[in-house]
Amino acid sequence: MKTVSALAAALSVASTALAAVTPLAPRDSQLQSVSVKGNAFFAGNDRFYIRGVDYQPGGSSQVADPIADADSCKRDIAEFTKLGINTVRVYTVDNTADHDDCMNQLAQAGIYLVLDVNTPKYSLNRASPKESYNDVYLQSVFATIDAFAKYNNTLAFFSGNEVINSDNTTTAAPYVKAVTRDMRQYIGSRGYRQIPVGYSAADVESNRYEMAAYMNCGTDDERSDFFAFNDYSWCDPSSFTTSGWNIKVQKFSNYSLPIFLSEYGCITNKRQFQEVAALYNTEMTSVYSGGLVYEYAEEDNGYGLVTISGNQITEKDDFTALKNAFANTTNPSGDGGYKSSGSASQCPSKSSTWDVDNNDLPAIPAPAKKYMTNGAGKGPGLDGSGSQWAGTQSSGTATAGSGKVTAVATGTSKNASASGSSSSTPKSAAASLRAPESNFAPLVCGLVVLASTFFGATLL
Repeated sequence: MKTVSALAAALSVASTALAAVTPLAPRDSQLQSVSVKGNAFFAGNDRFYIRGVDYQPGGSSQVADPIADADSCKRDIAEFTKLGINTVRVYTVDNTADHDDCMNQLAQAGIYLVLDVNTPKYSLNRASPKESYNDVYLQSVFATIDAFAKYNNTLAFFSGNEVINSDNTTTAAPYVKAVTRDMRQYIGSRGYRQIPVGYSAADVESNRYEMAAYMNCGTDDERSDFFAFNDYSWCDPSSFTTSGWNIKVQKFSNYSLPIFLSEYGCITNKRQFQEVAALYNTEMTSVYSGGLVYEYAEEDNGYGLVTISGNQITEKDDFTALKNAFANTTNPSGDGGYKSSGSASQCPSKSSTWDVDNNDLPAIPAPAKKYMTNGAGKGPGLDGSGSQWAGTQSSGTATAGSGKVTAVATGTSKNASASGSSSSTPKSAAASLRAPESNFAPLVCGLVVLASTFFGATLL
C-alpha cells in the first residue's frame, strides 16, 4: 500500500507540472499558412489557388457573424466539403466573439478564410472618406486583425469592399489605400506573420485598371499585397474570349501582385460555371490565382447555392453545377506560370474616370499611432455606436515611407496574438501557437526521473 501511495504521489506531481506547462490541447491537423511570392499565393513551396465561395448567411439585411456559431459552421462545412472548396470569404465578423471552434473546424476541413475587416458601423464612407477615416474606425479594424492573426488558416484580409463603385467615388481611393497601409504596418508592428492585405474592387470596368495600378504604386509600404475584384461578365453559355476574360488577362499580364476574383457567377442565364475551367487553366493562372463564387446562402437575390431553413440545407441546381465544375477541373501542374518577380505599377493620372489629383496619402490619425505599440485592445463588436462620424481624423499628408514597420512591440511574436485579441489561446488545428519544445522536453525528462526515484525508494 505504501509503494502504491508513493508512486501515486509522484505521478500526481508529474501530472500537475505537465498540466501547468501545456498551453494547448492536442491538434488534429495543422494547415500551412499561405504567403505571397511574386504575383501568386503559395502554401510552402506549392502554388495556392483560391477555390471558394462567399459566405454570409443572412446577407446585409441580417448583420451577423457566421463563424461565431459552431453549430452553423458544422452544418455548412459539410456542404463546403461536398463542393470541394478550400476558401470562404466572410464579409462581417464580431471582433469580440470567440472564433476558435469554427476556425478549427474549417482548418480540419482544409479551408482558409479571406476576411473583410469592416462592418456596417465601422467602415469607410465613400461619400465622406475624410471624416470616416479616423482613429475610432482604425481601432475596430486593428482589433479584428488581433482576433484572427493567430489562425494559420486566415489567408488574407480585405481592407475594403466596393468602396469605389462609380467614377465619381474614386476620390475615396487615397483613404482605401491608407487603410491598407495602416493594416500592413499594424500586422508588422505587432509581430504577426505577414498576412496578405488587399482590396476587393467593384465590377466597374471604367476604373478597374486604374484602381489596380493605384493599389500597387508608390513606396513599398504603400502598396497592397494583392488585388481582387468582382467580375460578373462571364454569363453562361460563354467562353474565354466571348466573356472578354482574355482581354483582362492581357491587361493584367505585367501586374506584379496576386489577382483573384472576390465575387463571380453571373445569373443572367442558368449557371453552369463554365468559367471554372478557364479560371484554373494556364491561359489564366499566369495572372489569376482563382476566385470566390457569389454566394453560398440564398438571400432572395438568385445567387445562392443553397437555401437554409434552421438546420436544414437544401442544395440548389447551382450547387450541383459548381460541385461538378470543380470536380472536373484540376489545377495546373507546377507553378502555373506565375511571375516570381516584378515591379511597382505606375500611379494613374487624373482623368474623367479617375478623380485623384496626386499620389499623396493621408497620414494615420495621430491617436491611432499608439495601437502600433500598445495593441488595439478590445474591439467594439457588432453593437458598438459606430465610427463614421466619431474620433479624430487625419491631420495632414503622410510622408513617403511613413508606413514602414520601425519596431516590433515588446511581448509579441510572429505567432502570438496581441493583447487586443478577443479570445484566449486557441485550442485548435487552426492555431499557430506552439508550446516551446526546447523548454518542454527537459522538464518531461526531469519528471520521469522524479517518478522513478520515488518508485525506486519504495522498493528499498
